[in-house]
Amino acid sequence: MIFDDLRAIQLRFGFLPKAELEALSQRAHIPLYQIHGVASFYPHFQLTPPPKADLRVCADMSCRLNGACELRAGLEQRFAKYSANDVLLRDVSCLGRCDHAPAVSINDEIFTAATVTSVDAIVREILRGEEVLEPHPQHARVQSASDPYAVSEEKYGVLRKLAATKDWDGVLAELKASELRGMGGAGFPTSMKWDLVRKQPGKEKYVVCNADESEPGTIKDRFILTHLPHLVIEGMIVAGLVTGAKRGVLYIRHEYHLQEEILGEELRRCYHGGLLGKNILGSELAFDLEIFVSPGGYICGEESALLEAIEGKRAEPRNKPPFPGQAGLWQKPTVINNVETFANVPQILARGVEWFKAQGANGSRGLKFVGVSGHVANPGVFEVPMGVPMREVIFKYAGGIRGGRQLKAFAPSGPSSGYLPASMVDVRLDFKALAETGSMLGSGAIVVCDDTTCMLDMALNAVKFYRNESCGKCVPCRVGSQKMTDLLVRWTHSGLSEKEYKADVALVDELCAAMSQTSICGLGQIVPAPVQSVLKHFREELDAHVLHGQCPSGICFSGAKEAARVGIRP
Repeated sequence: MIFDDLRAIQLRFGFLPKAELEALSQRAHIPLYQIHGVASFYPHFQLTPPPKADLRVCADMSCRLNGACELRAGLEQRFAKYSANDVLLRDVSCLGRCDHAPAVSINDEIFTAATVTSVDAIVREILRGEEVLEPHPQHARVQSASDPYAVSEEKYGVLRKLAATKDWDGVLAELKASELRGMGGAGFPTSMKWDLVRKQPGKEKYVVCNADESEPGTIKDRFILTHLPHLVIEGMIVAGLVTGAKRGVLYIRHEYHLQEEILGEELRRCYHGGLLGKNILGSELAFDLEIFVSPGGYICGEESALLEAIEGKRAEPRNKPPFPGQAGLWQKPTVINNVETFANVPQILARGVEWFKAQGANGSRGLKFVGVSGHVANPGVFEVPMGVPMREVIFKYAGGIRGGRQLKAFAPSGPSSGYLPASMVDVRLDFKALAETGSMLGSGAIVVCDDTTCMLDMALNAVKFYRNESCGKCVPCRVGSQKMTDLLVRWTHSGLSEKEYKADVALVDELCAAMSQTSICGLGQIVPAPVQSVLKHFREELDAHVLHGQCPSGICFSGAKEAARVGIRP
């Protein structure tokens, strides 16, 4: 695998020297342009020697709401006298630590609840030649209502039973009756996806778990992988047996070092116990499972881009159709599901559909893991009944708004869901209910904004994220995300006439329609969501900015320095 070679080179030299890439090209019989094209695509590969301290501050939703801008400004002042060879300070996309914001990456190790003082101390240790590693506190096992083995010494009971009965039809019938849907964002019926792959001709099929949660605010999969790895693995094995796949790949984001270790240990136990490999539990059944660590990039969360990455290519989304169920990994039929979806399978098969139905509220089914971050008193991951009002999630589970302030807005699923106003806080946590508001359940990344938040600033922050993470393959996304960013920056600087403002809004509407209808993948299609939601629900606030030069939150009209820093012309 080309990634193994590239990682080995970077581990040895700290970056990818030209001579080493040339040697790899000759050794592997791969054209140099192809190797360079892959290495230059992913953010975790370095083509030039890195600084002694490579310091990156998360700039996205949850960290921005928790002082990332002030942190960055303080660090710029603190390290102003250092050369770029010693300390290089820049932004980084969401690090998946939204419950402990703000987060920073220092030499690829992640530190949370960062302050100028704490970061300064770490950087100084590095400059003295000391090795500094991301702290990994001991994680006691968390009791989860989702875990059918919570009080049992023996796990994988569903697999043990299935290996004996080989009741593949029964599994699909149970999943269909449960109405289990994809928990990664799309919400596609799980039984339908598995049945499609099962019916495809040929013996070579694959099962892939998408654990690349990179959407700002999304942290639930990290929790599941930490505390319930056996459910995810069992769900993948069951998928393999039912569909006839003999191999699985668990694709995990680069920043989840601890979770990679936990999964690796669980896989070793499974192989040792005869739950994976040839002749599973003494039967003629076989399934192998491996971990693939992402080389980085939000676009890798798109299912076809993820497959391209596993194949050693640039993670650029494929045109569809065909869909992965017909032509997925190595162009073979492939089941791709999210971490939470796979974890749901054993609990449904172990406890039954009626139990699953009873866990929901207000007509919804099952339990839902949600990550709540932003301006809440108790950020974290919570296991809640599907269908509970959003008010209950924010004020009961997450402790309400921090500092006694008022709720202003919330994103039900990170920037891709857009923002809803406080007046809609009683909407239920449910696929249909959120869709009816013009939002979506998505990945369950609830980001909460108090009454000090500027919603134009939040829309701009979201659009910048998508612009930065666009793979650039298709014109609507590549050009549209930049143009959308330019327009929003222009609004934060005021000075427009009513006629100019009206023309800008019309252009935004045109851009939104073009991007949502013509972008190749979901990234370009959801770039408009945060902008459209703010135009819909917070129009008076936008009007105040553009027409009257007033930011109700006092955040805008001082952003020229930041605009210049990220290369945007007001």
